[in-house]
Amino acid sequence: MTTLAQEPYDESAGHHEGYATHDVTNQPPPLAPYDASDDTALLEGLRREDAGWAEEDLRRLGRRAGSAEAQDWGDLANRHEPVLRTHDRYGNRVDEVEYHPSWHHLMRVAVGEGLAGAPWADDRPGAHVARTAGGLVWGHTEAGHGCPTSMTYAAVPALRAQPELARVYEPLLTGREYEPGLRTPTEKRGLLAGMGMTEKQGGSDVRTNTTAATPTAEPGVYTLRGHKWFTSAPMCDVFLVLAQAPGGLSCFLVPRVLPDGSRNTFRVQRLKDKLGNRSNASSEPEFDGTVAWLVGPEGQGVKTIIEMVNCTRLDCVMGSATLMRKTLVEAGHHVRHRSAFGARLADQPLMRNVLADLALESEAATTLTLRLAGAADRAVRGDAGEAAFRRIATAVGKYWVTKRGPAFTAEALECLGGNGYVEESGMPRHYREAPLLSIWEGSGNVNALDVLRALGRSPAAVHALLGELALARGADARLDAAVARLESGLTEASETGARRLVELMALTLQASLLVRHAPPAVADAFCASRLGGDWGHAFGTLPAGADLGGILARALPGED
Repeated sequence: MTTLAQEPYDESAGHHEGYATHDVTNQPPPLAPYDASDDTALLEGLRREDAGWAEEDLRRLGRRAGSAEAQDWGDLANRHEPVLRTHDRYGNRVDEVEYHPSWHHLMRVAVGEGLAGAPWADDRPGAHVARTAGGLVWGHTEAGHGCPTSMTYAAVPALRAQPELARVYEPLLTGREYEPGLRTPTEKRGLLAGMGMTEKQGGSDVRTNTTAATPTAEPGVYTLRGHKWFTSAPMCDVFLVLAQAPGGLSCFLVPRVLPDGSRNTFRVQRLKDKLGNRSNASSEPEFDGTVAWLVGPEGQGVKTIIEMVNCTRLDCVMGSATLMRKTLVEAGHHVRHRSAFGARLADQPLMRNVLADLALESEAATTLTLRLAGAADRAVRGDAGEAAFRRIATAVGKYWVTKRGPAFTAEALECLGGNGYVEESGMPRHYREAPLLSIWEGSGNVNALDVLRALGRSPAAVHALLGELALARGADARLDAAVARLESGLTEASETGARRLVELMALTLQASLLVRHAPPAVADAFCASRLGGDWGHAFGTLPAGADLGGILARALPGED
């Protein structure tokens, strides 16, 4: 009996001249290298929010972010995940986390480009906007390493509640030197900061924390005992931690290495096995006699650390906007180079509608992110009106933009079809990342309730938000009608309707910005599909008559 392997091979059977089974056709070429800063809405927002001076550096960073090398760093940092070493070979406790070299490459660029604490040492108007724009661009590499840079940025204003500590640590937190490894903080050229707030019994309800802080004989110095539930980037140099002092819940500075060079007690019990954000280690540390310095008054821990949360919430909005833009670019590249049913995907009406709808969502997210960054920049320079706007608008943006991220990335992934469902496309990584940003720094419910608190306790914040919306009054009837509905809803705000109210706040705010600053094709389609009566629940349901070509030409340069 002859087996298949023994049968003679007929070279001509089924063979067509010029064809081989391994030929690759109708597949897009690699996207990299590309320019991650080639984004009209981003560049216009940069100039509008007082940071036009940073454009040259942003474009340089965009080219680097889109380089094949930097894209590979992002891939490798997620494929080779951090590894926890609790002990050395002799049994000594070391509590160190080892990262792939690509992580350090990404961090070195991020810190060197001022994406950590640098804006706090920069007197130029727009410095915080420039940093946010840099995050929108450099985030095209990968998201995980944005966590320690974000916390370092956010730690500075909180630490200023204790000026003597700020004098020591702020120059190192605002520097542009990335120096990994645990050493005496003051002997390093740059530091990274983390945050330890939540515990297993309470999560976002930090007032139920049980970690205890006991005063020592040295004024301002305490020892901590307790277990934190979710502390990311455990290899940071210092952490801001909440613990129960005799006077109530308080904020403390905890260094990994003490001033005398000895290791502080910071026992990393395990790393979290997360859905996404795999490049970034998130841990459960235990404190037992851990030395800590009080930051701000006893009993004022939430008030002290809330400024840090405001900053990291803005970075969650930025992170979602970055994921939207990155996956939009990937989807646009694919459909330009892929054909099906006799035509390029990019030329097919349904696909053009989907891509244009995604482009609208991306521009609205980017524009709002930069407006929030501008408010933050002006607030820290003493603008009370912008501080009031920031108070409510950051929570609104955090709720809505991060909520839109998962649906957006799913639709962008679908544009690639089966190609988008395989790991090597990078799209599954983005899809897993998207839900995180609506969870970190307060879930949707937490942010919606925060907006309600602002409505009840801060009339100036409500006035600032309505004043911002009024700048677009009369420009679009659909927007005017939506603002009227919002004003009516503010008088009867309740927990039950909080999500609906905050969603309307976000949509009217985004629409007002687009009406004022974007081309008519963008503003009209956004208002029609988000505020008007001609809308659908899925992406790709823009109304007939929408200028799809105008939207796509703006969002994806080179699109025809």
